[in-house]
Amino acid sequence: MGYSIQVGAFSQVDNAARLTKKLEKQGLDAFYFAHSSGLYKVRFGNYASQGNAIGEARRLQQLGIIDVFYVVKPGEYTIARGRHSGEGTVRDELVDTAQSFIGLPYQWGSCSLNAPLDCSGLVMAVYQLNGLNVPRTSEEQYKSGMPVAKDQLEKGDLVFFVTSSSGRVSHVGIYIGDDKFIHAPGTGKNICADSLTSSYYRDRFYGACTYLR
Repeated sequence: MGYSIQVGAFSQVDNAARLTKKLEKQGLDAFYFAHSSGLYKVRFGNYASQGNAIGEARRLQQLGIIDVFYVVKPGEYTIARGRHSGEGTVRDELVDTAQSFIGLPYQWGSCSLNAPLDCSGLVMAVYQLNGLNVPRTSEEQYKSGMPVAKDQLEKGDLVFFVTSSSGRVSHVGIYIGDDKFIHAPGTGKNICADSLTSSYYRDRFYGACTYLR
């Protein structure tokens, strides 16, 4: 990840979701998350320089879409710190971050580019919060990662499922150990943990990949 922009400080998750939607309408990959302060914040962008990030933020200010903003620098991400403290730290942080999303609502319908916290949007959010950039859709996430056998899964790896009649990857979750994964299950449901050994997900399992090797 390069430089990204963080905005908002909402006490209600719906307000953060609405801002995320506005940013997506500007063609930006945005997501909301529960900050350690107890408030909900929004992040977006992956800019090559701080100047580019600031320029985009000021453009959005002029449009009245955002107000105060903060530029997140590459050195602030877990992946940058993890180079010195071991890869296990990055995997643990990915799990901790994914767990912080549990209970948040799945927003705006199907697993598509129009849903800021759909299944693949959740993966993008968790990874980007830790400094790892991944593609936006579940199918692209599967194709871009390095394949992992099911019995070789490690925390932070991605697990994929076929949940539609297309026969193609249509759902993704983040593996957290002990045959469990965190995912955004669908409209009207909150982000949660499920088991790979449950009959539903066992029968629909497609494969797994990693971005950490």
